[in-house]
Amino acid sequence: MSIESLVTRARHICDVNGARFTTIREKVFRLLADTHGGIGAYELLEQLKASEPAAKPATIYRALDFLTEQGFIHKIESTNAFLLCHHFEQHHPAQLLICDQCGHVEELHSSPLQQEFVKLASEKGFLIQRQTVEAHGSCQSCLKKASND
Repeated sequence: MSIESLVTRARHICDVNGARFTTIREKVFRLLADTHGGIGAYELLEQLKASEPAAKPATIYRALDFLTEQGFIHKIESTNAFLLCHHFEQHHPAQLLICDQCGHVEELHSSPLQQEFVKLASEKGFLIQRQTVEAHGSCQSCLKKASND
């Protein structure tokens, strides 16, 4: 999917939600859309400074908070990185497969896994309000590369 189509969809959601998709927020969104895998806030800040030299850490964190609230990105807690979600029309739980070798992140959506997780939490008297499951390992490309070495 093209970055332009993602931006158009994000603008539409912001319009529907009455949220402001400011120039800075859009630039950070575009940087995330152009990144394969997770990216840290300070790396994003350095990229943003190419077009916004006065950008500070607070600039990037405010934009990331907004993008997270709108459901446009997922935070990868274990690596303190951010990932653009391509399914942001509706908030959803995510399962992330994170390659420890190359950093590739694959987003999954397993309803049976989510239902079982909610059921087990409910049995313990726990209400899940947001959920991201992270699994670390090796992606197919890295496994192939390792077997060829």
